[in-house]
Amino acid sequence: MSRPQRLDLDPDSVERDLACLVLTVIELLRQLMERQAMRRVESGGLTEEQEERLGLTLMLLEDRMDLLRSRFGLRPEDLNIDLGPLGKLL
Repeated sequence: MSRPQRLDLDPDSVERDLACLVLTVIELLRQLMERQAMRRVESGGLTEEQEERLGLTLMLLEDRMDLLRSRFGLRPEDLNIDLGPLGKLL
């Protein structure tokens, strides 16, 4: 039986662990925003200009997430924390 992943309290890794936690929350919010944006696009409630701006904003946010993950040596799967009996977050 595998043990759940836990944060390492080693002083040398605190920055990386904190970054992982913060980026996990940001990634969760990014995915929720993307889903909401897709619902708005599919419902036809946006103009073409709004759709374009929304798409560019989401692409920029994803690029920034890639940059921050690489800055802290994190992979996308590192942000999918294990919530124990509830399963993976993302």
